Amino acid sequence: MQCDVLVIGGGSAGCVAAAELSRRGVGRVLVLEAGPSEKHPLVSMPFGLTWLMGGKRDWRFRSADMDGRTIAVPRGRMLGGSGSINSMVWFRGRASDFDGWQVTGWSWTDVEPAFEAVEAKLKPTLYEDGHPLVAGLEPMLPSNSAQPTPDVESAGPFSHNMIDGRRNSAATAFLRPSRAEVRTGTEVDRLLWNGDRAMGCVLTDGTEIRASKGVILSAGSLASPAILMRSGVGPADDLRRLGIDVRLDAPEVGANLHDHPGIGLHFEGAGTGYGLEPAQWLAWVKSALGYPFGKGRFTSPTVEGGAFFNARGDGAEPDVQSHFIPFHLDHRGQKYALKSGYFADVCLCRPKSRGVFRLTSKDPTAPPHIDLGLFRDESDLDTMVAGVTRLRSLLEKADFGDRRGTEVHPGPAVAGDDLRAFIKGNAGTAYHPVGTLRLGGPVTARCRVEGVQGLWVADASVMPQVTSANTNAPSMMIGWKAAEMIAEDAV
Repeated sequence: MQCDVLVIGGGSAGCVAAAELSRRGVGRVLVLEAGPSEKHPLVSMPFGLTWLMGGKRDWRFRSADMDGRTIAVPRGRMLGGSGSINSMVWFRGRASDFDGWQVTGWSWTDVEPAFEAVEAKLKPTLYEDGHPLVAGLEPMLPSNSAQPTPDVESAGPFSHNMIDGRRNSAATAFLRPSRAEVRTGTEVDRLLWNGDRAMGCVLTDGTEIRASKGVILSAGSLASPAILMRSGVGPADDLRRLGIDVRLDAPEVGANLHDHPGIGLHFEGAGTGYGLEPAQWLAWVKSALGYPFGKGRFTSPTVEGGAFFNARGDGAEPDVQSHFIPFHLDHRGQKYALKSGYFADVCLCRPKSRGVFRLTSKDPTAPPHIDLGLFRDESDLDTMVAGVTRLRSLLEKADFGDRRGTEVHPGPAVAGDDLRAFIKGNAGTAYHPVGTLRLGGPVTARCRVEGVQGLWVADASVMPQVTSANTNAPSMMIGWKAAEMIAEDAV
């Protein structure tokens, strides 16, 4: 099978990149997606993510051992990628995030038009059918901002890429209306080469697909470096150890892995948030009946709102984000506990710690080594402790009225050194892995893989530093911006 431009990965960035390349007339664009179509009722239903995560449409990665435990690293396995199983929270990030990358062509003034172009199709809006608890967050941090933003301390309902109570992913808004061709159920093993030029790929079933103008890796911060390593581009010693022929020694491939570390507070109480307490059973039935009309709790993206604030409250810019979920989440992992409650977390906006991604085998089905590096820099843990301490005091200022619950996990008594130990032993992430093929490192400012020809990267792996909020919007921006560059360079 042949095409002009081959896009490996139909996630958020890949869908945008493919649609934009097709629109710009680069020729026949083919998208390969390992998973199935996104056309499934639980995908379009915002609340459906509660069943999708951990299921067949999730790669279900786990981190490397962290002091006797591993943590879940969900990644979407279908068209739309992780944007088909996420909470659809929409934040560009701060202008200083992009200026801080210090990469030519990626400053705020460079990327702002790309965000505007993406948002013209996605049309992110405030979720207006939210739980009353979410509106009650606003008094926590009175702000001149119309809605929460990582630029200033602020709280309230978040914006989401939803339309009429349905998920509006990059697959829906960009890929489906485009002329790009799509093949699902096609998992890539490695790239095909002609000298130092990428000329296509080999699927896990041995099928070869060739591209006359070039290949774009858009498989995400984990799969993109994995494909590159299996193709002989990566840390030479590691590749040789796995029996992979080294084409190019690129030590930084897989390095710089990081995510927003997070820890949550669980609250319970009758009549507080959504839950399966018997008093709410009739409301769940009514919501099921209202969903076809875009109404009710099944249209909830789960993360309905939250806040940005400075962990130490010293007047500096926000350094933590809190995601607020007005649903009972059982801290023991029981999915169907007959209770009601809500959940609020603390996530670092700009973590300093770094991890690494490595292969464990040249077999594409082998689980990779995902070292998230959480709290490798001790200052990250300091900020997390301060953030949880301040979040507790801020939640006391929220206008929850008689819906206020009790913190049941870890509990308000867990403070100081005990809180520090709890966070270190229980923290997860916000599911925003980035950085493994950073711009200015293994990848040039024009998104081309350094040292080879005809090969580009367009996904969150190119971020030198994670943005200060949720990463789905920046990932789509990267897809759009990369397509703009590749359309000029792929001749």
